[in-house]
Amino acid sequence: MKAPQEISKLLEELDDRIADELEEQDLDFKQWDSKSMDKAVKLVVNMAVCMANSGGGTVVFGVADKIIGRKKAILGVPPEIDINLLKKAVYDQTDPKIMPVFETLHVPEGTGRLLLMQIYPGLPPYTDTAGKGSIRIGKDCQPLTGTLRRKIAVETGETDFTAELVATADLALLSPVGLETLRGLARAERAADDLLKLGDLDLLHALGLVKGKRFTRAALLLAGTEQALRDHVPGHNWTFLQMKSDTEYGIREDRISPIPVSVRRIEELLLPFNPITTLEQGMFHFEYRTWPGVALREALMNAFCHADFRIAGPVMTKLYDNRLEISNNGGFIGGVSPANILHHQPAARNPLLVDALTRLRLVNRSNLGIGRMFSALLMEGKEPPIIQEIGDSVTLTFFKRELAGAFRLFVAEESSKGRDLRVDSLLILQHLLKHPEIETAAAAALCQRKDAQVRETLAEMEKNGYIEHGGTGRGTYWAIRPELHRRIAEKGHHERDRRIGWEAAKTRVLSILIDRAKRGEPGLNNTEIRQVTHYDRNQARRLMLELISENPQIIQTGDKRWTRYEYGMRNG
Repeated sequence: MKAPQEISKLLEELDDRIADELEEQDLDFKQWDSKSMDKAVKLVVNMAVCMANSGGGTVVFGVADKIIGRKKAILGVPPEIDINLLKKAVYDQTDPKIMPVFETLHVPEGTGRLLLMQIYPGLPPYTDTAGKGSIRIGKDCQPLTGTLRRKIAVETGETDFTAELVATADLALLSPVGLETLRGLARAERAADDLLKLGDLDLLHALGLVKGKRFTRAALLLAGTEQALRDHVPGHNWTFLQMKSDTEYGIREDRISPIPVSVRRIEELLLPFNPITTLEQGMFHFEYRTWPGVALREALMNAFCHADFRIAGPVMTKLYDNRLEISNNGGFIGGVSPANILHHQPAARNPLLVDALTRLRLVNRSNLGIGRMFSALLMEGKEPPIIQEIGDSVTLTFFKRELAGAFRLFVAEESSKGRDLRVDSLLILQHLLKHPEIETAAAAALCQRKDAQVRETLAEMEKNGYIEHGGTGRGTYWAIRPELHRRIAEKGHHERDRRIGWEAAKTRVLSILIDRAKRGEPGLNNTEIRQVTHYDRNQARRLMLELISENPQIIQTGDKRWTRYEYGMRNG
């Protein structure tokens, strides 16, 4: 949810952006219907239901979300609208009852008043009293269909398929290989010795996987025999394909086995295709695989523990010449998406299974696993995985990339100085090795952070001597320091491709305008100015407005796409 001061700051951007572009999962802007009180109240109720079903959020009433320009977009809410009546309407017309908090934000535009409706997280699903509901997905409210209601039940823990009791706790249903592999993987991750020394049934009891002398599905997923899995978790299986093309494969293996055995076997199948590169550092030789082991383990564990075992279909591993794809049935839940997965609060589809794996240190419930995966690749100079939600499934793609030795040595040297590069810093540095610069908003999107958070990271990176900034205000951009670029870059022309500084850009444009005026040639249009400065359209426009204010001799002619800038000497 957003505080009034946060909304006030966002409103400042309306001169350059429409409100729709400022919206997020937990923030929406709505125009108040001043012609029909009934329609206005209905919109308030519908938005309350939508936000409540998606974990809460803020709705700002009184702002048109498709109009650019603050004065035009902020229409306001009539002063006679009673907040207490709106509260009562939402309470009376929702089931279960929703109790919103309304706040008034005073503005100089429109009626002078905006209403902020704050919806706190609750226990969905919520509907209106007619049984209709919606849920916020991204920036839109979508109908609360049966599938989405089931998804909410999973997210709130009302239904955990892996926690259901399915069979008598009989040792004959357990795989000795599965149990030994489970212990071996957990021991390698330094799980508690007193836990691993327990007998088979006692271990499963301690993990909460046996209840009332009956096995849960989670117990069988971790240590069940093939037959037990076929009988009680028919949706669990996996397939490995070594692809020769998009439609033909060479090696294929299909198995039904406990999760620990499945993960280890897939890792074995990948081993011949995951070669080692040796990097010399002084007297030492370090070995790195194409796909780091920690990244593979995290990806495979994630695929199995977040799979929807009610949907028939395997956890699929496809190995191509240039990439590796790992996918599982079951889309994201709990508001997690590819755009926020790095820092979103973790959401488990199978809480009991995940809890057991967490106690064995095989997965992490603090959402550190995704960060470890990203970090393992980035510190070797490789791009992070691509994570996609395709229909009701999730696919993770690792691209095949060579080790960037200079970058890896740089990371190691920084670590030896006590400066461990975090995922955000690694993402920004890798971006800047491929692009001449990055702006704050782009860095925030790249790191899945708020602008204020990423500014802290950028400032720290500049302090450490990694990057430097140019421009001012909204035109600020960041570039890797030339000496560091020369040290860690594999190729490229960093200094040639960088845009010139703000003041230098103004000097350069002014010089060209004067020269052209002397020769009697036309001035510059926006496109030409962007070519000279490497700025985008809006930055070039701001630069020219500033230049005109400082140099009255510059004359603007034409409008919009036909705008040109001339130096007044031509008329003198």
